Amino acid sequence: MVSERVGEYMAKKGISYYAFENSIGASRGSISKAVKDRKSIGSQVLENILSVYTDLNPVWLLTGQGNVFVDNEEILTNKEIEMYRLKTDSFVENQQIPLYDIEAVAGLVPLFQDSKSQDPIDHISIPHLPKCDGAVYVTGDSMYPLLKSGDIVLYKEVHDVANEIFWGEMYLLGIDMSGEEYVTVKYIQKSENPGCVRLVSQNKHHQDKDVELSKIKALALVKASIRINAMN
Repeated sequence: MVSERVGEYMAKKGISYYAFENSIGASRGSISKAVKDRKSIGSQVLENILSVYTDLNPVWLLTGQGNVFVDNEEILTNKEIEMYRLKTDSFVENQQIPLYDIEAVAGLVPLFQDSKSQDPIDHISIPHLPKCDGAVYVTGDSMYPLLKSGDIVLYKEVHDVANEIFWGEMYLLGIDMSGEEYVTVKYIQKSENPGCVRLVSQNKHHQDKDVELSKIKALALVKASIRINAMN
């Protein structure tokens, strides 16, 4: 069945159900239930899957014939690009996205306050991405295996932290921790505690954490990620 092949593809790519459902705009648990219960997946959802995961062979997905991947290889390429898009995203044919060194610019807060005065390390050009304001390197393993230390995330700044959060999406955050800025990437969900949001990791070894909304001093929606794979 198609749903079983979707599950097989996710397993080969190391993508969790949560991340997969978020990336294609599906409701929480819809794909996991379809895969586990061997239920059908609607045509619109399949179209979304194929538009986001461009290395997935549509012939194999629908018929089981041929190879899982369109390039006929099941090994990592030199560069992997994942997009995390909203249904309202518009794509830019060509843009020069500045890549910044977080340590050099002393955190997200000064970077977002005056990005024009900051010198980027380089610029990234990837066609047909959603509009991005910048890119930074990821550190830590809280979003592993979706993101690992050394990956690059491309982001779109959020200017109104209190009113412009899309619940369940992945964000780059600068959080005030006793006067020092803590930079992290997390999913943001609603919290049962008033005035707080819940930060959720992809890595299940990391516990969810509620933080006061007022402690979030810089916020950006993650639009894409890049992983460079050294092939020696």
